[in-house]
Amino acid sequence: MGASGQQGRRPRADAQRNRAALLEAAQRHFLKHGVGTSLEAVAKDAGVGPGTLYRHFPTREALLAAVLQTRSEELVARQADIGQLSDPAEALRQWLRAMEEYFSAFSGLPEPLMAAARAQEPENPLTLPCDTLTAATDEYVRAAQLAGHVRPSVKGYDLFLATVSIAWISGTGATDESLGRLRTLIESGYRERDDEA
Repeated sequence: MGASGQQGRRPRADAQRNRAALLEAAQRHFLKHGVGTSLEAVAKDAGVGPGTLYRHFPTREALLAAVLQTRSEELVARQADIGQLSDPAEALRQWLRAMEEYFSAFSGLPEPLMAAARAQEPENPLTLPCDTLTAATDEYVRAAQLAGHVRPSVKGYDLFLATVSIAWISGTGATDESLGRLRTLIESGYRERDDEA
């Protein structure tokens, strides 16, 4: 019984190792080649076959969502720091910038995020991260609205999409100066007029 018990646990450990290797390889490939990288190359780099990759991550979106989850610690830490700010308008501004940097992690990342946010398909693994980030943005927006800094008509979803758009534009090689002007333009659109000095 002891030997069969060990055999019963062994595939689980192998599966965990394979999953971890796939996530590490995928992150390297996404960083180097963008989110459209070859999944077969990811599997090969992880030392497994394509079948193993697809057993763990049946779609590119599933793999991307898992990699983003492993990279979310930095965003969570930024959110904790932002939560300490007493000015809700500044908290919202810093949150939008933190999301923009998160969305810019991999070339091509904004496109699948935008598609997941628009489609709202529960089976798309990227829908949940988009929903989570939109809900967090909503909280910052509501706090800034209560303080009179943000127009009542603005929704977190709107600013989520605006931030993904800036990340996409950033990936096209836009200059820092152009990106700064776009951020200012978006901010002037969501701020209350009396607050725009």
